[in-house]
Amino acid sequence: MLDEKLQPIFADVLRRNPGEEEFHQAVREVLDSLGAVVAKHPHYAEDALIERICEPERQIIFRVPWVDDKGQVQINRGFRVQFNSALGPFKGGIRFHPTVYLGTIKFLGFEQTFKNALTGMPIGGGKGGSDFDPKGRTAGEIMRFCQSFVTELYRHLGEYTDVPAGDIGVGQREIGYMFGQYKRITNRYESGVLTGKGLTWGGSQVRTEATGYGAVYFVERMLRTRGQSFDGKKVIASGAGNVSIYTMEKVSELGGRVIACSDSDGYVVDQAGIDLDLLKEIKEIKRGRVSDYAKARGNGATFVPEGRIWDVPADVAMPSATQNELNGQDARTLVKNGVIAVGEGANMPSTPEAVRTFLDAGILFAPGKAANAGGVATSALEMQQNASRDSWTFEATEARLATIMHGIHDRCAEMADTYGSPGNYVLGANVAGFIRVAESMRALGIV
Repeated sequence: MLDEKLQPIFADVLRRNPGEEEFHQAVREVLDSLGAVVAKHPHYAEDALIERICEPERQIIFRVPWVDDKGQVQINRGFRVQFNSALGPFKGGIRFHPTVYLGTIKFLGFEQTFKNALTGMPIGGGKGGSDFDPKGRTAGEIMRFCQSFVTELYRHLGEYTDVPAGDIGVGQREIGYMFGQYKRITNRYESGVLTGKGLTWGGSQVRTEATGYGAVYFVERMLRTRGQSFDGKKVIASGAGNVSIYTMEKVSELGGRVIACSDSDGYVVDQAGIDLDLLKEIKEIKRGRVSDYAKARGNGATFVPEGRIWDVPADVAMPSATQNELNGQDARTLVKNGVIAVGEGANMPSTPEAVRTFLDAGILFAPGKAANAGGVATSALEMQQNASRDSWTFEATEARLATIMHGIHDRCAEMADTYGSPGNYVLGANVAGFIRVAESMRALGIV
């Protein structure tokens, strides 16, 4: 039950943000963890501090007109929610997907605020995107859309103001188009205004791999608390995009065997272990589907159309696709099939019922705001390199990433112990992130 002191705050969030279910879910998850904090430290309930944390500093909605290859004018809607800058400039990705609306961006920005705080780095939380669907569009159409998007958004960006990155539907190509337009409009080569750039024009080693690698580093640390490791474990990872592919790569390096991945058409099972070179060729070069992987792999792989990847028995599950992809029934199936750990590579991929199921069953569960912080942590490292006009090696950057992820794990575990719920990484992540943001906000006054 939500603490009685926090119930009016949540009721006000519902009233002020009607219909934004993902945002409601994200806020409720954090508030559920704060009862013990407010009881122990009443000052966190003063000066509307929690209410201010739940309200974005700025919400920007704008029209994005562009012309397709047939000469037809298309109209999309763009968003940037600058949620909280108490720790530093707003930092968070841009998502292009037809399901994007204000509630999606607000939930992501809220989560990003706590995720960024957990890294220990000086970055605030924000998120952006559009209901534009890049799937099936030509490179020319995507370029024209990105240029129009940035033509409006650029006035709200800056290396000391707001630093976007990529997310679903936005990779290095899209970041390049946006950076080029920003440079053209401002007449400044301000490398630190966007992260996820190419290595030849200000990007960082390991940024492509960072979210997937980071999630695995977190789960590896979590497994160690029970004397376990990835060695010899069967792993399933939903999705077949950037996060999922590099989750699979790092799991394989640590001795695990990834036996299934998925996309919106269904999932593929390959008990011998997913052939990552083949999957990368199909997804990153040919921009194909996991069904194409199954065909190319031959008899060794089975494609299940429109199935639930969570039906595949495994030791470790890594939901790495999108929000609320893993529901309560999926969680019960995983528990029944003997899963010992779940690590969220995506943002809030497990529903509240699924999370409760894992926690009640004593499963090691790593929430996304902690486990998938590797991407934004490496973006902050990219910002450091841009500011110092420097470039680090892959090995040095990955070592920094591993250190950051292990530190996030340890902070979450410590807070869970401190507030009477050992092993509850959900509570630990929420409390650790909240305290860092809250202390900074108190220091800055009523702003």
